[in-house]
Amino acid sequence: MKSIIQFMKRNYKVILVVLALSVAMWSFIPKDKASDPEKDKLLIELLTFVIEKGHYNPAAIDDNFSKGVYKDYLEALDPSKRFFLQSDITEFSKYETLIDDQINSKDLSFFDLTYTRLMKRMNESKAYYQDALSSPIDYKIDEEISTDYEKIPYAKNEKELKDRWRKQVKLSTLSSLVEKEKVQEEKSKLKENKDVSKSFAELEKETRESTLKSLNDNFGFIKDLNRDDWFSIYVNAIASRFDPHTSYFAPNEKERFDVSMSGKLEGIGARLQKENDFTKITELISGGPAWRGKQLEAGDLVLKVAQGTGEAVDVVGMRLDDVVKKIKGPKGTEVKLTVKKPDGSIKVISIIRDEVEIEETYVKSSVVTIDGSKYGIIYLPKFYIDFENKDSRDAGKDVAIEVERLKKEGVQGIVMDVRDNGGGSLKTVVDIAGLFIEQGPIVQIKSAAGKKEVLYDRDSKVQWDGPLVVMINEFSASASEILAAAIQDYKRGVIVGSRQSYGKGTVQNVIDLNQFVRGSTYGDLGALKTTTQKFYRINGGSTQREGVKSDVVMPDKYEYLKMGEKDVDNAMPWDKIDAADYKVWTKQHNFDLAVALSKARLQNNPQMQLIEDNAKWIDQRSKEFTYSLQMDKFKAEQNLLEEKNKMYKPITDYKNSLEFMSLPYEDEKVKNDSVLKEKRDRWHESLSKDVYVDEALHILNDMQNGEKSKGLINKTKTEKLVKS
Repeated sequence: MKSIIQFMKRNYKVILVVLALSVAMWSFIPKDKASDPEKDKLLIELLTFVIEKGHYNPAAIDDNFSKGVYKDYLEALDPSKRFFLQSDITEFSKYETLIDDQINSKDLSFFDLTYTRLMKRMNESKAYYQDALSSPIDYKIDEEISTDYEKIPYAKNEKELKDRWRKQVKLSTLSSLVEKEKVQEEKSKLKENKDVSKSFAELEKETRESTLKSLNDNFGFIKDLNRDDWFSIYVNAIASRFDPHTSYFAPNEKERFDVSMSGKLEGIGARLQKENDFTKITELISGGPAWRGKQLEAGDLVLKVAQGTGEAVDVVGMRLDDVVKKIKGPKGTEVKLTVKKPDGSIKVISIIRDEVEIEETYVKSSVVTIDGSKYGIIYLPKFYIDFENKDSRDAGKDVAIEVERLKKEGVQGIVMDVRDNGGGSLKTVVDIAGLFIEQGPIVQIKSAAGKKEVLYDRDSKVQWDGPLVVMINEFSASASEILAAAIQDYKRGVIVGSRQSYGKGTVQNVIDLNQFVRGSTYGDLGALKTTTQKFYRINGGSTQREGVKSDVVMPDKYEYLKMGEKDVDNAMPWDKIDAADYKVWTKQHNFDLAVALSKARLQNNPQMQLIEDNAKWIDQRSKEFTYSLQMDKFKAEQNLLEEKNKMYKPITDYKNSLEFMSLPYEDEKVKNDSVLKEKRDRWHESLSKDVYVDEALHILNDMQNGEKSKGLINKTKTEKLVKS
C-alpha cells in the first residue's frame, strides 16, 4: 500500500502537543482498563523490528536517540509545564540515556513511572483550577504571566505549581471578561438595545462559571483516555525519532487514516462529539443515509444504540470512540438510535447504513469570466484513493472528469489549487500530472538500497494543453509538491504562491503489524507508517526541506513562522540524483511574459504589500510571550493590538468583482441539496475574497492574451503617470 501520506500540516508531534495542551488545561482520573504489559512489550519489539528492517535510513538506537525520545515524550505529556514538578523531572532524568537500552530489553519502567506520576499530578491539578475559580479574582494586582513554555523552568514545589495554574486561569478569565465588557459597551450604544447592563461583579462571575464549565466539559473528553492511549504517545515518541513522518497508528487511528485517504466510510453519515456524558450529533453529511432519512438532526443527543432487532445499549457516559463503533457498520445493516431531541422529546430512529462519501475530501471546480474569457478553477484538497477498491473514486479519475467538464464549458485556462493539500496517493499524482503533458517521467523514487525507479505518464493523450497555473502554499506537501515540481520542470504551467512549499520529499508505507504475529491473543496491534523511500524531481533535485519554489512568489501572512520540514530537527537532509530524460513543454509561448507581468502587478499591489507587512508583524508577535494580568494594563495591551489589527482589516475585507459559478451538473444537484448549495455558496464567496486566486486568474489571462495583456499593463502605467 504505497502512498505519500498526508502530514496533518505539521507532523504527528504537533498533534500530540495539541492533545497534551488540552490535557494541560484540565485534569482527571482516567477510566483505566486492564492492560497487558506483554502486549506493550510486543508492540515495542514489532515497532523497532519493522523500522530497522524497512526504514529508508533508520537512526541508530543509542544514547542520542534516547535523549531525543526523552525530550519529545515529556514535551508531549506536559508541554506547558503545569503538571510535573522539578523533582519529578530530576527523578525521570536518570532515564534520559537509558531509553535505548529499555527499548532493546523491552523494559517499560520509564513509561510506567511517567504514566503513574502524570495521573497523580493531573488529579492534583484539578483542585488547582477549581480553587482558582471558586471566588472572585482580583484584577488590580500588578502581575504578569509568561507563556514561553520552552524556556520557563518546571515548578519547584506544589505551591509554585498551584500559582502557575492560578495565573493561567486568570489570563483566560481576564481575556473573556474584557471581551464581555466590550460587547456590553457596544450594545449599550445601540438605541434599540433594551438589555439591562450587567455589573462588573456579574460579568466577573459569569466568566469564572463559563471557564469552569469549559474546563469540566473538556475534562469529560480527556478522562476517556486510558493507559493504551498514553502508551501510544510513548510509542510515537520513539517512532518519530527515526524521522518526522514515521508514526504508530493505534487500531482506531488506522481506521481514521483509511477514511481520510479514501474519503468515504460505511455508516450513517453523521459527525459526533462528546458533550458531558452525552454523544451529540453535530452535523449530517450531505447525501448520507441519516441526511436522506430526514429524522436525525444536528443537536440530537444519542441515548441508546441497537443493532437491527437487537437490544438497545445505553451509551450515556460511554467513550466517544466506543459509541462511534456501535453506530458504524457494514452497508445494508440496520442501526436504531434512541435520541433526545432539543425539545426534550425521545425518539427511536431506524437507519440503514450505507457508504458515505465525505464531500469535503473530493475535488470540485468553478468557472469565472475575465475580460470576456472563461477560466476554470479546480480545487483538490488531497490526493485521495481507495486502496481496497480500484473501481472506487480517486483523485486522478475525478480531476480528469472535472477537466472534461471545464472543457465542455469552453474555459481557456485552468487553475489547479493544491494549497493546504498535505498529499496522499502517489498513483493519483502521476495520473493528474499526466493530464497536462504528452508523456514522460513525473517523479523519481529512490529506495534505501539505492535502487532508482522512475514513474512515467505513458499516455500520449494531453487532456488539457491550454494555459495552466498551479497554486501552492507552505502547507502544500508531498504529492502536491510532486505535481508542482513536475509542472515546473516541464515548464508546463506557472507555479504561484508561497516562497516555497512544505518540503516533504519522503514516501511512507503503512504496514499492518498484525501480519507479523500468528495466533495473537492480544487483539488488534494497529499499524506503523514508516518512511521507506525518497522521491526526487525529474530534474534530479529533492523537494526534501527545500520544497518547490514558486515562479511567482506572493506574500503570505505565515511566511516567517517556522512551520516547514526544514524547521523539524530530525528531518532528512536535502540531496539530489541524476535528472530523468524529459522534454520541456514548448507550446505555451506567453509563459515568461505572464510571469513578468504578474511580478510587475504584485510590486504595485497595495493588498500584497499589506499582507507582507502583516506577515512581519505576526512573526514579531509570535516571539512575545508575556501578558499583564492587571486589568488596566491588559486592556491597554489589547487596545494597542486592536489598533494594529485595524491596519490589516483591508486584507479580510478584500473582494474582487468576479462572479464564480458552479458547473451545470452541480447546479442540478444543489436544487435538491440545501447543504451542498450552502457549501458551494460559501466556497464561491471565499474565492471572491481570495486575492491569490485573483492573481492566479490574471496570470491565466496573460498567458491566454499575451501581448494584448502587456499592452493593457503599459496603458495603465501611462495613465497613472499622466494623472500624477
